[in-house]
Amino acid sequence: MAVVAHRRKTFGGGLDELRRNITGQADVSKLLWYEVSKSSKAAKKARRAFKDGAELVFVWGGDGMVQRCVDALAGAKVDIAIVPAGTANLLATNLGIPRDIAEAVRIGLDGRRRPLDLGKLNGEHFAVMAGAGFDGAMIDDADRSLKQRTGRLAYIGTALRHVADRRSRVRIVVDGNDWFDGAASCVLLGNVGKITGGIPAFDDAKPDDGWLEVGVATAQGALQWARTLGQMVAGRSDESPFVRTTRAKTVDVRLDPPMTYELDGGARDTVKRLKAKIIPSAITIRVPANVAAGDDG
Repeated sequence: MAVVAHRRKTFGGGLDELRRNITGQADVSKLLWYEVSKSSKAAKKARRAFKDGAELVFVWGGDGMVQRCVDALAGAKVDIAIVPAGTANLLATNLGIPRDIAEAVRIGLDGRRRPLDLGKLNGEHFAVMAGAGFDGAMIDDADRSLKQRTGRLAYIGTALRHVADRRSRVRIVVDGNDWFDGAASCVLLGNVGKITGGIPAFDDAKPDDGWLEVGVATAQGALQWARTLGQMVAGRSDESPFVRTTRAKTVDVRLDPPMTYELDGGARDTVKRLKAKIIPSAITIRVPANVAAGDDG
């Protein structure tokens, strides 16, 4: 058993409470323990935990920590248990894992083993979503200090700054077929239904159905974005005149001019092209026993 932890996340009683709960709830002869100062260093520690023999890896941190660890452990014969200690906790929220240390540890130890698909974008795995344009710029803006001070409100504040951003020419090929060619403000790829803030972006998405959800938004300006987000919150994104969705095994997106993109809430570079595919049953996550197979929490 191993723990890969972001030492700067101070939720609840912090890492001391995490250790007490793991050792108190389980008969652990040896607990491998790895800490990092930032999520970009987590992948190396996750691979080290697997190499050192861990069969169950607890990940303590936010979306960045979880994404880096699932990317590093994709395809490995190891289970992951999430202890959500970040701002949005996107994957944990979709899977019904609460922001409660004792309960998250209990789920990690005694929960159901659930194989999940992963998306793979430009060589990197993601469990929840990837986005470019409005979505990527918004998350890139919501810097660490702002998120620490205001939590989810950070995303709302930065979103308001980007509603007037210029759209890009976007061409999207889905499973080898032309699907979209026009001006767009956001491209979103999803593995689950709910994105930042709990908004249901993809109404029928399941994290183990073998499909990657694809969405493109053409909204521009405060009025169109307010209408679009309102329909998404109401679970009717497919009825919006500014949203088009489908699903795919492979997706090829070309952007002109280039857009900033994000993976599971973590900002990445500005790129001209996104190449993505679905990797079925790429990782196993411990989830609450009462979350049915095929459900996304």
